[in-house]
Amino acid sequence: MKPRILILDDEAAVRTSFSFYLARKGFAVTEAGTLAEARQAMMAQSVDGLLLDVSLPDGNGLDWIREVREARPGTAIVVMSGIGDIPMAVQAMREGADHFVTKPVNMADLEVFLRKSLELGGLRRGSRAVQRQARKAAPFFGESPAALALGEQARLALQHDAPVLLQGETGTGKGVLARWIHEHGTRDGMPFVEISCAGLPRELLASELFGHTRGAFTSAVADKEGLLDVADGGTLFLDEIGELDATTQSQFLTVLEGKRYRRLGEVRERRSEFRLVCASSRVLTDEVESGRFRPDLYFRINVLPITVPALRDRAADMPALVAHLLGVLGAGEVEVSPDVMSFLQAYSWPGNIRELSHALERGLMLSGRARLERPHFAWLKATPRAQPARASDHADLARFEQVVRQHGGNIEDAARALGLSRATLYRRLKVARDRPQ
Repeated sequence: MKPRILILDDEAAVRTSFSFYLARKGFAVTEAGTLAEARQAMMAQSVDGLLLDVSLPDGNGLDWIREVREARPGTAIVVMSGIGDIPMAVQAMREGADHFVTKPVNMADLEVFLRKSLELGGLRRGSRAVQRQARKAAPFFGESPAALALGEQARLALQHDAPVLLQGETGTGKGVLARWIHEHGTRDGMPFVEISCAGLPRELLASELFGHTRGAFTSAVADKEGLLDVADGGTLFLDEIGELDATTQSQFLTVLEGKRYRRLGEVRERRSEFRLVCASSRVLTDEVESGRFRPDLYFRINVLPITVPALRDRAADMPALVAHLLGVLGAGEVEVSPDVMSFLQAYSWPGNIRELSHALERGLMLSGRARLERPHFAWLKATPRAQPARASDHADLARFEQVVRQHGGNIEDAARALGLSRATLYRRLKVARDRPQ
């Protein structure tokens, strides 16, 4: 299969010149003149390499590199600019570019750079696959009553192939538990396909789930398989299923009733035999009562419900959990002072295990991976232990605002502690504030 290169440059003549040369050299080429067009192109089809100009009508190309790296780490990226600026080249490489070239570009050199970058991309994808296979992250069950109940429910899920619904606050480890159920169940070795339903536009989410055919919409220039295709025989994990809009809920209910679906723009039916695991930080019974979630879909996914407890409800597990997380961070030998352990047990942890993991990682950096003392957590402001979260938008708002305050108003740090993107945190704050209490 020909490697597909996306050429992003605002000059049509430049794009045409590159496209003609690279097509003759065995590449499949897609063109875009703006960042918006490039984003649409990458949503519509798989791209192996990106030839990226810096100065664009709707932004700076360098600012897009990190977004591409996070979404598609294996993509080869070559940055080109009409300015032979060393600081710009350094910035491009820091953001994640593989090569930086100046215009006018020597075509033969460009081909060499692209092929080397594609090799690097292949190595990155292979490395990540090996890491994922080796990681096999296990959830920490613990010995508290809440943790013991969780362990019993999780082991029950291993004995059956019915849909599983994981419910609990953000950061409690629902994603880790979902993967553990897959890896220790009958479908281990088959695909584990994960998609977050939060923050994706309806059209993009439908395309990701069902796939599409060429010409299904404006930017669909090639057929694309959906995640239902990939999950056939394995496990499909829908994180934050409570965020699905009404239209997609209806479409997915139809899929669950017969394991049949159609790609966007396609007439014939396809079939996918997947196991379904869902997760939600929203209380779905409340969402059903409010009319935001279909009751028939709720009953279909709520066959094996598992409640993942908040960290504040399992303070007795803190010493063993801290030891577990330090081991995951490669610092199992690091000692934790009694003062620090007392503080960690008293803290409310609105971001749950994810926030604790980030706090320990930061503490290790501040201590130089030596004994953890209270000053290494001075940035983590002590607050009264939070009450159990209420099943309401008001509770969500209070929890989100508390995390923002604890991070000094820094939305990006607060979002990271909650396991959300900055845009998703902004959106959830707005939704919670706008709804009547």
